[in-house]
Amino acid sequence: MSKLHRPLGTLSDERDPVRLTPDSAGWTYSGLRVLSLTAGESRIVRTGEYEAFVLPLAGACTVRVDGQVFELTGRDSVFTRVTDFAYVPRDAEVELSTVEGIEVALPMARCARRLEPRYGPAENVPVEVRGAGQATRQVTNFGVPGVWDHADKLNACELITPGGNWSSYPPHKHDEASECEVVNEEIYYFRVAGRDGVTTSREGFGLHRTYTSDGELDEDVAVRDGDVFLIPRGYHGPCVAAPGYPMYYLNVLAGPAVERSMAFCDDPAHGWVRETWNDQELDPRCPVTSHEGRVS
Repeated sequence: MSKLHRPLGTLSDERDPVRLTPDSAGWTYSGLRVLSLTAGESRIVRTGEYEAFVLPLAGACTVRVDGQVFELTGRDSVFTRVTDFAYVPRDAEVELSTVEGIEVALPMARCARRLEPRYGPAENVPVEVRGAGQATRQVTNFGVPGVWDHADKLNACELITPGGNWSSYPPHKHDEASECEVVNEEIYYFRVAGRDGVTTSREGFGLHRTYTSDGELDEDVAVRDGDVFLIPRGYHGPCVAAPGYPMYYLNVLAGPAVERSMAFCDDPAHGWVRETWNDQELDPRCPVTSHEGRVS
């Protein structure tokens, strides 16, 4: 059984579909919580030694922290819209409340500096179409260096891969300090759409690969809606969305570098694939979403 693949239900309690700390992951920095609040419910989250983003997955909520109030419009599904979000600091008491119910992700990182809370408008989030041909995918860069610099250690972005396409490809790694990479622990949190391409469902599936050059890690797994995969080291990719089932994942990265970075190195056996994209058309299904809603 894989120690890196954590299927839905293996990281949860009654109220949190995902509760992953650096300690339970077996590393130092990166973590993730996913909370489910019913209509009219409020929850208190104490961040402790972690900074976090408050990222609506489905629904809207109000965030109260350090005397500030952020109204997050959210979205119906990760496949319908680019959402607004909030940054909350370490050592904070955060109140989340919702009128109609919400499922919300808290990507988090253990950090030293305490920054101020801040709101991230959806209209300021860049949407990138990356790759070409069957490797076309959408990257939503809401919490990456150069776009969102108000964080100490935490990096996060979202990807949507249309059914039948490949993403996180060519395979790449970021497990040592070198000319092309920095050390980051990474979490993949998967959501998979059902037959309507919008509503998340365990019916569909995707594939994910992680491996090391020495063969110590060599995992090919099927992932379904709500699953988590941990990347402590090694090359990771591709993530493949089964035909008919669009795949979303939230990437959470943090590491020891003084300056936040998401720099990586391609597997030299497969990096040449990038050059072939120059002669291929983009998949017209991308971008899938924007801050205004679905595009295609």
